[in-house]
Amino acid sequence: MEKLFDFESVYVWIPYLIKGLSITLIIAFTSALFGIVLGVILVIMTRSKFLRFISSTYIDIFRGTPVILQLSIIYFAVPQILDRLFNTMLGNNIDFAMNAVFAAIITFSLNSAAYVAEVIRAGINSIDKGEIEAARALGVSKFHIYKDIIFPLAFKNSLPTLMNELVTLVKESSVVSIIGVQDLMRRQQIVTSQTFMYFEPLLFIGVIYYIVIKLMTITSRQIEKRLVYDNY
Repeated sequence: MEKLFDFESVYVWIPYLIKGLSITLIIAFTSALFGIVLGVILVIMTRSKFLRFISSTYIDIFRGTPVILQLSIIYFAVPQILDRLFNTMLGNNIDFAMNAVFAAIITFSLNSAAYVAEVIRAGINSIDKGEIEAARALGVSKFHIYKDIIFPLAFKNSLPTLMNELVTLVKESSVVSIIGVQDLMRRQQIVTSQTFMYFEPLLFIGVIYYIVIKLMTITSRQIEKRLVYDNY
C-alpha cells in the first residue's frame, strides 16, 4: 500500500535543498545592498529638474512591470542585443552569455532601487524641517547637510520599511529558478524530477522560507520598537 506521505525519501535531499538557501540569501542581501546605493543615487537625481525626469521614469518602469519580465530581459534579451550590436559594428559573431546569478543580482538590484528610492524619499519628507533650517542658519554646507543630517535621519526613519523590502526580495527571488539559478525553488524542482514527489519537497522549502521570513520580520519589528524607544 502506498504511503500518504513519504518524508523518508526526501531526507537524503535535505542538505542539497538547504544549500539552495545560501544562494537565495546571497541574491537577496547583495541585491538589497546595491539597491540601497542605487536608490540613494535616484533620490539625489531628483534635485535636478532634468535628472528628476530620468529618475521618475526609471522608478515608474521598474515599479510598473513584473520582475519576472525584467529578469527575462536582462538574462535572455540583453546578451542577444549585445551580440547583434557587435555583429553589426565589427562584423564578428560574438556569443554573449550572462551568468545566471549575476543576472539575478542585477535584476533585483535595479528593481529594488526603484522601491528604495521611494522609501528614502518618504524618510526625507518625515524629517523635522527645523533641524535642516538650524543647520543652514549655522552656515553648514548643502553637502554636509545631506551627508550628516538628511540621509542619516532618513535611513533611521526608513529602516523598518527597508527591512520589509529585504523580506520581499527573499520571497521574490524564487523567480530566478526560471533562468536555472539553483536556489531553493530550483533545487526543489530538481528533487521532484528525481523522486517524482511534489508535496514533500515543496512542504520542506515552504517551511524554510517561512522560518527565514519569520526571523526577518521579528528582527524588523524589534528594530522598529527600538527606533520608537529612541525617539522618546
